[in-house]
Amino acid sequence: MAKKSRTAGLDPETEFQEISRLLALYEFPWDTMQALSFALFRTYAVPSIGRLLADTRQFTDNTQKRYDDTALLLEEAAVADLDSPSSRAAVRRINQMHRMYDISNDDMVYVLATFVVIPHRWNRDYGWRRSTPDEQLAALRYYQELGRRMAIKDIPATQADFERLLDSYEAEHFAYDEGGRAVADSTLELLTTFYPRPLAPLIKLFALSLMEPHLLEAFGYREPGRLARLLSRTGLKARARFVALLPPRRKPAYVRNMPRIKSYPHGFDTADLGTFAPGCPAHRPAETVVEHEGTKP
Repeated sequence: MAKKSRTAGLDPETEFQEISRLLALYEFPWDTMQALSFALFRTYAVPSIGRLLADTRQFTDNTQKRYDDTALLLEEAAVADLDSPSSRAAVRRINQMHRMYDISNDDMVYVLATFVVIPHRWNRDYGWRRSTPDEQLAALRYYQELGRRMAIKDIPATQADFERLLDSYEAEHFAYDEGGRAVADSTLELLTTFYPRPLAPLIKLFALSLMEPHLLEAFGYREPGRLARLLSRTGLKARARFVALLPPRRKPAYVRNMPRIKSYPHGFDTADLGTFAPGCPAHRPAETVVEHEGTKP
C-alpha cells in the first residue's frame, strides 16, 4: 500500500509553510538536503557569484563551517512560521550577510530560482514519489515569500517562469572563473568527507555524474562518462524504490542533527551564523540559541 502524504488536505495558498515543513522534515528530508546542496553548488558557475564567494575565502578556508551555516540558516527560516522569532532571526542574518556585498538583484533572483527549480527536478528524477501539484505550489509560494523578505525584486510569478529564468540565466552567464572553480573544488572535497575516506574518488565521480554538461563545462570539469552517469542515476532510482517501501517517518529529520553538520556540537546561536564584516561583533540574543538533541550547551 502506498504511503499517504502528510500534506493531503492542506491548502498550498494559505498553509504553504506547513506543507514545506512536512516535506523537508518528514517526506523528503534526504532529497531536500541533496537538492538544495546541488542548487547552491551550481550558483558558483556564475562568475559574479563564484568570484565573490572565493574572495570572502569562507568557502575555501572554512568550508565545513560555511556549509553548516548555510544549511542551518535555511532550515531555521523554513521549519517555523516566517513570522516566528527563529525564522525572523535567520532571515535577518541572511540579509545582513548579503548587504555586506554588492550583489545584483539578477543574481539574487537566479539563486532563488535554484531553490525553486532544482528540488522540483530532483524529486521528479530521484524522489521516492512525485510531489503533488499542491506540494509544488506550496514550495513555490514559500520561496516567493522568502524572496520578498529578502527584498528581492521581480520575483517570477509561476513555476514555469522560474524554470525559464533559471535555464536562460545559466545559458547566458555560466562561464569558467578561477574563483568559482576554487569554491567548487572545496565544496566537492568537503562532500567526500561525509563518507569513509577510501570512497572519496567514487563520491566525487558520483557528484560529477549528476551535473549537466553545461555545468561541468563552466567549472572546467571533465565529463564523467556515460557509464558513470548510468550507475549514479540507477543507484538513486534504486534508493527511491527502497524508501517507498519503508514505513512513514515518525520523527522529524532536522538538518541540525545530521552527522555532516559538525561545527556546532553543543548547539548554535542563529545570530552568530554566517560571515561578518571585519571587526563586527556578534550579537547573541538568548532566545535564538538552538541545541542539538542529546547535547548540552
